[in-house]
Amino acid sequence: MEYKTVRDIKFKDQTILVRVDYNVPIKDGKITDDFRIRASLPTLEFLRKGGAKKIILISHLGRPEGRDKSLSLKPVAEALEKMLPDVSFVDDVSGPDVEAVVARLKDGGILLLENLRFYSGEEDNSEEFIREIIESTGAEIYVQDGFAVVHRAHASTEVVANHLPVYAGLLLEKEINNLEKATKNPVRPLLLIIGGAKVDDKKPLIDKFAKFADQIVVGGKIAADGYKASEKIYVAEDFDKDGSGAKLDVGPISMAKVAGFITDAKTIIWNGLMGKAEDPAYATASTIVAEMMGEREDAETLVCGGDTTGFVENLMAEHKNLQYSLISTGGGAALEFLLGKELPGLAVIETK
Repeated sequence: MEYKTVRDIKFKDQTILVRVDYNVPIKDGKITDDFRIRASLPTLEFLRKGGAKKIILISHLGRPEGRDKSLSLKPVAEALEKMLPDVSFVDDVSGPDVEAVVARLKDGGILLLENLRFYSGEEDNSEEFIREIIESTGAEIYVQDGFAVVHRAHASTEVVANHLPVYAGLLLEKEINNLEKATKNPVRPLLLIIGGAKVDDKKPLIDKFAKFADQIVVGGKIAADGYKASEKIYVAEDFDKDGSGAKLDVGPISMAKVAGFITDAKTIIWNGLMGKAEDPAYATASTIVAEMMGEREDAETLVCGGDTTGFVENLMAEHKNLQYSLISTGGGAALEFLLGKELPGLAVIETK
């Protein structure tokens, strides 16, 4: 990877500001999927073991319009504290309250600040907003570990580089290394599996991969709506339907062919569910893809996209034997990276 990571710098006795992605689902104040919190642990443990003096975490949650108690990061701090010791929370991002909590942190202590999107300065890419956070926390180094947000030009992804040197965290490193390997130097045959409902989002990816992938499979509503097949692009032919005739899952004839493609491939990238998988009656095709990929120890297997990663995570909770090279934490970011777009949050990271 061309970017410098936390492995490349000396940070002992330094206060480090870390951009994490804790945009997790919360229902009735309880986190229903802690995958993104667990994904941040390697970086936090690395910083703590390496002697970081204080570790300050910043993240967003949801799309609040101003301060919204239901989207506070406090439940995330409580969940993180069960995974790592010495975790604190403060319901602000700058000012006297933040300064006081930072001053009380023990060596190696972790502090999670409140939801960045409670403040307009985050999405406005405000210099003043990020400067106030840095001054209140005493941060000396910035670590970008929120892969899911690096395609956004926000204060915590872009203008922060005007105030602190920016390095990649271990999660960001893992995401980029796996995605780069799959697109720039894949072990062949390379198979791209595309599902979901929005053809406008997926067609650019299909068009790009058609130039170098060995096989592309199209399922989901995109296939049901009649996406055009070609020599390299296989589009699902039969579907499981509901009582009204709506095509809600890829059918058995098509899945037999898809299974053959998965068996033959050495690199598999999956983006988008094969059917209306939130309904168990129409989750069969997605389950087959997930299980076959998760059992391929001899292949590079990458799962991208919010709905897809959530589906796979739930399946893994039931089937402990499933393993993947990468379950990406970034839906939009992964899609834009695969398309070869320049991402603002990556462009500002120090390079080797």
